[in-house]
Amino acid sequence: MTFRFSIIILSLFLACNPTNKPDRPDNLIPKDKMAQILYDVIVLNAAKGSAKTVLENSGIMPKDYVFEKFGIDSLQFAKSNEYYSYDSETYDAIITKVDTMVARNKRIYQAKIDAEMERRKRERDSLNKLNDSLIKSRTSIRPKAKDSLAKAIRKIEN
Repeated sequence: MTFRFSIIILSLFLACNPTNKPDRPDNLIPKDKMAQILYDVIVLNAAKGSAKTVLENSGIMPKDYVFEKFGIDSLQFAKSNEYYSYDSETYDAIITKVDTMVARNKRIYQAKIDAEMERRKRERDSLNKLNDSLIKSRTSIRPKAKDSLAKAIRKIEN
């Protein structure tokens, strides 16, 4: 939500600017594509914060990845972003779409994480039961072994 708030504040700041509305760029990024780009930027910023070296070691340079993925350059992105942010309603619609994508994918990935944690818990519980079973069988074998040993010693003594 803070990202959305920042974008809205930026949009309002730009909207209050006394200059004229920016001209529509010739290579304006479509709204849906812009939402996808902003979504990827959010995901990469989150990943960069927690695993920047993992990304870089995988050959993913966060700054360049989005531009290459969508076949755009930084100037095209900047001009499209400026154009959309001047119209706060349009930009708010784009940001709402980004928020929806984030929420949907968060639910999907959280479900996967929960399923994996449940699988690991079941596996751990199974191992604990197996371990308990082995401990029980060892302790139940010992008295029998002692009895057998005692009988063998008695036979030898007799």
